[in-house]
Amino acid sequence: MSHAAHGTSLTYTVAGMDCAHCVQKVEGAVARLPGTASVQTSFTRQTLDLELDEAQTPRAHLEQTLRALGYAPTLHAPETPIPTTEAPWWGAPAARTVLVSGTLLLAAYLLSFAAPTLAPVFYAAATLAGTLPLARKAWAATRLGQPFGINTLVALAALGALVIGEYAEGAVVVFLFAVGEYLEGVAAGRARAGIRALLNLTPKTALLLEGQALREVRADTLRVGERVRVRPGDRVPADGTIVDGESAVDDSPITGESVPVHKATGDAVYAGSINTDGVLTVRVDRAAHENTVARIIHMVEAAEERKARVSRLIDRFSHVYTPFVVLIAALTAVLPPLLAGAAWDTWVYRALSLLLIGCPCALVLSVPAAVTSAISAGARRGLLVKGGAALEALAGVRLVAFDKTGTLTTGHPRVTDVHPLHGRADEALALAAAVEAGSSHPLARAIVEHAAHLGVAVPAAQEARALPGRAVTARIGGREITVGSPRHVSTLAPLPEGVQADIAALEAAGKTVVIVLDGVTPRALIALRDEPRADTPAALARLRALGVEAVMLTGDNARTANAVAAPLGLRVHADLLPEDKLTRLEALAGAGRVAMVGDGINDAPALARADVGIAMGGGTDVALETADAALLRGGVLGVPALVALARATLRNIRQNVAFALGLKAVFLVTTLLGVTGLWPAILADTGATMLVTANALRLLRWREAA
Repeated sequence: MSHAAHGTSLTYTVAGMDCAHCVQKVEGAVARLPGTASVQTSFTRQTLDLELDEAQTPRAHLEQTLRALGYAPTLHAPETPIPTTEAPWWGAPAARTVLVSGTLLLAAYLLSFAAPTLAPVFYAAATLAGTLPLARKAWAATRLGQPFGINTLVALAALGALVIGEYAEGAVVVFLFAVGEYLEGVAAGRARAGIRALLNLTPKTALLLEGQALREVRADTLRVGERVRVRPGDRVPADGTIVDGESAVDDSPITGESVPVHKATGDAVYAGSINTDGVLTVRVDRAAHENTVARIIHMVEAAEERKARVSRLIDRFSHVYTPFVVLIAALTAVLPPLLAGAAWDTWVYRALSLLLIGCPCALVLSVPAAVTSAISAGARRGLLVKGGAALEALAGVRLVAFDKTGTLTTGHPRVTDVHPLHGRADEALALAAAVEAGSSHPLARAIVEHAAHLGVAVPAAQEARALPGRAVTARIGGREITVGSPRHVSTLAPLPEGVQADIAALEAAGKTVVIVLDGVTPRALIALRDEPRADTPAALARLRALGVEAVMLTGDNARTANAVAAPLGLRVHADLLPEDKLTRLEALAGAGRVAMVGDGINDAPALARADVGIAMGGGTDVALETADAALLRGGVLGVPALVALARATLRNIRQNVAFALGLKAVFLVTTLLGVTGLWPAILADTGATMLVTANALRLLRWREAA
């Protein structure tokens, strides 16, 4: 165990913590214990993390407190993996309560025909069997300062039904409540299934390359710098870089990209991706606890701590609402008989029904159920969102500001034009590629890649040397070949006016021009540009269809920025330093909520300042950590997808709140009028909870409209 400022760091799995109310109850009860700090619960993992000063509260007392609340804690050491499998359905406490109370209820119902005098005894037994675990939890919560929980309300209603002789109604109430609790736990398990699937992506073993020998080892023991062999059909065991081989790699489990991507030496691969056809040797770049899958899971778990504003409002409302319901129920029970001489049995019965109608479960669940489902659905599609607050902000975005290089564009210059001046274009390209072959400059790599793509035979070059910022020269077949900027080349050989006009036209289009010089003879102009990503036009069109405007914020010069932005129909703000991007975002914020999309360290301040920061998945760790959301796919189509997912989530939340409050309003009126009673009242609560849960689970199947 590690020791922090507040004591010992502890992590527990808490079996049975299946609902938003459970999370609130556990977190609130533990936080009230002396010597606890940094208390955090995770609905997704069913975990409790805290710092505990055991001089004030012994660990055994903490665990006993959790058991008294009805949960089973299991302590985990930091190096121990947290279980990711769900318990069998019959292992849940709610399932046992359903079986016991349901069996007694059925027996009572059958006895009402065969032996009517015995039926009330079995109805009472069914009521007590279902109420006893609720009463224990309610008493434990009351001693910890939480007297108005759902367990208290249901236990009071069921026991009250026994007192006034409504044995059958009391039994039905606790049975239906147990069924609702059990189904809610099942639904919660389905919501966690997406995260469990992520955890299971990474293979358990890897083939470690030691010299020329292979040895099978546990994947979680791989260290940075080690090399592993990945055979066709195998999953990649760690984040790394290909050092030998090439293959089509299926990244869909990580990024959601449906088409396998061809990768070769120097390309990055993700743990959990599937190698489809070639044999790869991969250098491990990240340990298991730092790989992409682990970071996705961490982001999803951390998302629970960032509640949407509406969720925080509902939490505060429920703390006032439940005591208010208890007060109204008490007044309903006593005022009509005292003031109007009404029958006590009738109004006590209606008051008990009000207690059940007032249960806030569905209302409290309405937001976290939708948010958890949405985050899980997004994670499976390569869209990471860090919480309900980010989803809520994304839903309201009216303008998206894009960085240019590496975001709207590929971030890698490509050859767009080869204009021969003397001889053939392929001859000039071969000479340029030979000169640039040993350079790591992005323009040099682009020329070499273009020659390879066209299958041009590249001769050998000698005596290559670079003149930084000006040119690269080498000797080929005894001739001196120079590849350089127009300004530098013009000092070596005069350029005809026609060539100068061609250079000016290419540069006006936002392209970088280099000249291939053979001795003093210009052989060709080669133009290069960082081109827009293939999906950029479609992404911008989808944003416009959603009513979202897009602009470009870039540090590039205005000419280059406009050349990229004009065909895309984007407004441009160019020549911006990182601090200038912040100033520009402040100005754009006047038009409504603004999202910023970027991938570099220089984008981190703007990502943090925007209402929503969205990091490209191929970007820097700084950008990913600063942002509120991240795209794992290598494109920007994820931006409109995020907005669409957020809006679908907000619609879902509004529907859930309407379900929760609408059903309660209807049954409140019918109960006070005497039309409905106890078991319809519990159906109002359980029914609303199940409607809310089922509606939220629809988000797990979310797909962006094409």
